[in-house]
Amino acid sequence: MSATSSSSLPDEASDHHVSPSDIAVGVIIGRSSEFFDFFVFAIASVIIFPSRYFSFADPLTATLWSFAVFALAFLARPLGTAFFTVIDRRYGKGAKLTLALLILGTSTVGMGLIPSYAQIGGASIFVLCFLRFGQGFALGGAWDGLPSLLNMNAPKGKRGFYAMVPQLGAMVGLGVASLLFAYLLSNMSQADFLEWGWRYPFFVAFAINVVALFARLRIVVTPEYSEAFESRQLQPTSFRAAFREDGRTLLVGAFVPLASFALFHMVTVFPLSWVYLYTNESTSSFLVIEAIAAAWGFLAIVASGIISDRIGSRRLLYRGAILIAIFAVVAPLLLNGSKFGEAVYMTAGAIILGLSFGQSSGAVASLFDASRRYTGSAVVSDLAWLFGAGFAPLAALALSAWLGLWAAGLYLLSGAVCTILALRFARKLEFRSN
Repeated sequence: MSATSSSSLPDEASDHHVSPSDIAVGVIIGRSSEFFDFFVFAIASVIIFPSRYFSFADPLTATLWSFAVFALAFLARPLGTAFFTVIDRRYGKGAKLTLALLILGTSTVGMGLIPSYAQIGGASIFVLCFLRFGQGFALGGAWDGLPSLLNMNAPKGKRGFYAMVPQLGAMVGLGVASLLFAYLLSNMSQADFLEWGWRYPFFVAFAINVVALFARLRIVVTPEYSEAFESRQLQPTSFRAAFREDGRTLLVGAFVPLASFALFHMVTVFPLSWVYLYTNESTSSFLVIEAIAAAWGFLAIVASGIISDRIGSRRLLYRGAILIAIFAVVAPLLLNGSKFGEAVYMTAGAIILGLSFGQSSGAVASLFDASRRYTGSAVVSDLAWLFGAGFAPLAALALSAWLGLWAAGLYLLSGAVCTILALRFARKLEFRSN
């Protein structure tokens, strides 16, 4: 089909060239690799970094410092989005993705090579912070626009189902990272693991990033997909234009998925830190529980797509926020119980997370007109992760250590309240048809 005919008939061109199933494959591969990197660092922040880079402090304080470093990526991510938006507009998505994933992979593999605090002192902490900032900066550029393209090319009546596809990568990344660390912990001596075994997941993450890069470039840089982005008006706009045209929408939209993103860390990073610091539970055993919970979360995300297409995404997100509020009040006390209590906490949390988190991507995309959806979705996602998730492990652990687990529940409850209020204000969440 010629360029002239495709521009005159954008919908027909899009239907002819773009298969939602092809987009879905690219989205899942890309998001799985990003979340695998994310969880490798998150798990190491609990079981490796406190003793390796903050050995001068007691275990709780060292873990809090480690979580402060963890938060750096969320501060860097909006800066990365702004920088790589310029790269995208000038040189195209292929150049942007290649540079972003090169920085991401280099930062990740570099973390596995940093000497300990005992070897080079404070320089080790500086390098760790620098590389963590690099990870977040690169993640801002890893946005390829495929989730938005998928949302706009989904079959009629299946928007909710296709909106949940990008979120599946989170559970895949969590499950694989948890099982990999569990395997290493179970099959190595503690001395060997702490000396060199912990490095392997970071090297594996680099290899996965290389595979993901080629898989995504294979889709994004082809003429038919470039044409699809153009025909759907999915082109990057400047940050200045985004805030000028959609400033209010960006602010409200950042709080729409906030409860889901806060719960994300309350059922992944925080419980691992609590169990590791305050119980006699085997770390490898809890990581297996976490992987099983990820499987339940995966199924719940799929279910969110089916439910959303029947009752609407706005209703599902609203009810999900209510479930998160109930979970925030009741569930944290389970972490003080037996292994059974921990399993219930993780399973129930993962299912609620899946039902809510599964639609957060589609909710964000649907807030914007097609011409501003590409950049608007990226900015809202960055802000929501920063406000809802960036400091969640640090705040939850500090509050629970100083005041008790109920205080961590109140932190999560505040996120649920913010999402409920945002949904009431976000009238545009009556999903668009464009």
